[in-house]
Amino acid sequence: MKKITFFLFLFASILANAQAFKLSGKVIDENKQPLPGATILIKSIKKGTSSDFGGNFSLQLLKGVYTVQASFMGYKTISEKITITKNEEYMIQLKPDATLLGEILVSAIRVNADIPITYSNLSKKEIAKRNLGQDIPVLMNYLPNVVSSSDAGAGVGYTYMSVRGSNGERINVTVNGIPYNDAESHGSFWVNLGDFASSTQNLQLQRGVGTSTNGSGAFGASLNILTDAISEEAFGEISNSFGSFNTRKHTVKFSTGKLNNHIEIAGRLSNIYSDGYVDRAFADLKSYYLQGSYTDENTLIKAVTFGGKERTYQAWFGLTAQQLEENRRQNPYTYDNEVDDYEQNHYQLHWNEKINNNWATNLALNYTKGAGFFEQFKEEESAADFNNLIEDDSDLIVRRWLDNDFYVANFNATYKTRGVNVVSGISYSNYTGDHFGEVIWGDDLAPNVSIRDRYYFSDAKKTDFSLFSKATLELSENLSTYIDLQGRFVSYQTKGLTSDRVSIDVDASFNFYNPKFGFTYNINNNNNLYASFAIANREPNRNDFENGVSTPETLNDYEFGWRLKSENVKLNTNIYYMDYKNQLVLTGALDDVGAPVRATSGSSYRLGLEVDADIRLNDVFTIKPNVAFSNNKNRDFVTSINGNLENLGNTDISFSPNVVAGNILTYQPLDNLQFSFLSKYVGKQSLSNLSSNISTNDVLDSFFTSDLNLVYQISPNKIFKSITFTALINNIFNATYVDRGYYYTFDDTWTTPGTTITENGAGYYPQATRNFLIGVTLKF
Repeated sequence: MKKITFFLFLFASILANAQAFKLSGKVIDENKQPLPGATILIKSIKKGTSSDFGGNFSLQLLKGVYTVQASFMGYKTISEKITITKNEEYMIQLKPDATLLGEILVSAIRVNADIPITYSNLSKKEIAKRNLGQDIPVLMNYLPNVVSSSDAGAGVGYTYMSVRGSNGERINVTVNGIPYNDAESHGSFWVNLGDFASSTQNLQLQRGVGTSTNGSGAFGASLNILTDAISEEAFGEISNSFGSFNTRKHTVKFSTGKLNNHIEIAGRLSNIYSDGYVDRAFADLKSYYLQGSYTDENTLIKAVTFGGKERTYQAWFGLTAQQLEENRRQNPYTYDNEVDDYEQNHYQLHWNEKINNNWATNLALNYTKGAGFFEQFKEEESAADFNNLIEDDSDLIVRRWLDNDFYVANFNATYKTRGVNVVSGISYSNYTGDHFGEVIWGDDLAPNVSIRDRYYFSDAKKTDFSLFSKATLELSENLSTYIDLQGRFVSYQTKGLTSDRVSIDVDASFNFYNPKFGFTYNINNNNNLYASFAIANREPNRNDFENGVSTPETLNDYEFGWRLKSENVKLNTNIYYMDYKNQLVLTGALDDVGAPVRATSGSSYRLGLEVDADIRLNDVFTIKPNVAFSNNKNRDFVTSINGNLENLGNTDISFSPNVVAGNILTYQPLDNLQFSFLSKYVGKQSLSNLSSNISTNDVLDSFFTSDLNLVYQISPNKIFKSITFTALINNIFNATYVDRGYYYTFDDTWTTPGTTITENGAGYYPQATRNFLIGVTLKF
């Protein structure tokens, strides 16, 4: 009987100790406003969750002692040890983190689940898993409705991305709130930011018009990049990676940590080199990042400088269909120094000031200096095309230069209290740029001509002034409204000759008013709905003016979405309708330096459904699928065919696949070991806006690729804090695919409205078959 009693007591004790209790609570800020999406983590058992739309969270835990960590972007992470013996409820209050640049700036250019904008975030931790030398567009490839590509095929050098079918010229990019897009071309040249991912704290991609930001208007998306936060502790880091096509990355980072609790100095030096998948399409990228910061309880002053020099062999012309079949790795260029050689340096100063619990301000100043050239060999050229610096039918080598200066001043003020959040700001930028070409060699120069004499020149100036005010107002416990008003005033002048020695004389001004508004309704703590309407206007770029386009384009963007957040599932679903007037669509053609040619399509639209999720299947498996279905059409598209204007009816917008899907399946059997299997599918897309009315070779086939990613970390007792091994096998199933191309005519007349189409062809950019990258990072 005593034995039975003992075993019953032992069994009851085991049950009591194994009993699950509920840890619940709410995450709030200083104004006692809920923080939806805050992360609550218990590392010791690899268990966590995120707060719902009301800031609430709950976890089931066995009896025991745990360290609970709570974090939210722009706020200080806190950890607290708790003992669980019964159901417990905690209120977690997070304070703004002055070491991050910063809550003030984040609130000025970014959004969260309270605002009716469609967005995705990518953290430093997520970036680091695949940061082995490939550029930011490639690292973002698995975000919803994103398609990335590269000229050299290996993700290093000239890389590109599109969002919702809109290319990089239509994606607004800011770095710490400073516009990064080139003022004239509107493009973002990632080749000038080698290894910038190693200095990125986090980034947010807003799809559609998004919230008001600085710089050119967003016509497909806006990308906000925040650079490294201040480190409380000193550290050093050495990172090296090697891989296929002689690809290698060498990075050194350091931080002094907080000196006297106020000052930190940190920096990075990087060198990336790759021969490229395409023959001789090498990229040699040298870059740096340096920051100095001062912080106290209410102040952050941060000086940042970064930049780099790139030398890239040209692969922008791609391959014809015949060349692709013969040898997909060949490069038609034969001149040894057919290179792009450019240097760009950025200098930023940020001053964040928290005045009180309600008011905060941010002042930012920027200067960017860029200069470089594109060198090209030409044979049997006409003297008239080069200002008679050569004799007719001469061979020569030219350099086309761009030398520019870019100044920016931003100021934002934030007012935040219970139920009200208002952000207002102004931005002013001034750009000046010289375009000129030099003859650096000729086999038959004209008399009295010297090497480096110029055969064309034009100067340009652009000013951009904008002001905005946006507010989130809590109308009731479950309903909030968002209002965003922006005025943008642009002036652009350029005068002189283009590289074709055609006169260019532009003096244009644009006044744009871009209102946005919407609603967010919390159905309950796990579900909310949002709807928004936004108007965006955008001026033509320099190439558009050269091609005779001077009319701005207008976009009306309608978004409707549903968000779900529970302990193990995050789900975002949205429908968008983007209605364009005078949309500048890619014709499919390229100009003589590889820049895409655009033309006004009249009336057009993009209608789509996007779904993305983050699902925790169990303690070791998570899955992050996303899919986008869309219909992208030009209405009553008119173009010239064989000299006659024809209405082709509704045609597909170029480079806009109807299906884009991705998935990341992660297996983490141990805290320090992680495997990820990544997949991407991109449906077929048109290389022109003709919908195969002229030829069937203006369609790019669909493709499917998969990558395998391994991360393993050890923590030695001596010398190093951690050693992290990373491996990435790209295109693991060895698919032979093309993800980008162009459409042209063999007689060099482009397929743009107003030209005559004779014999058609296409160009293709082959991407790498199976390849690998491996790396090791030492932290001390």
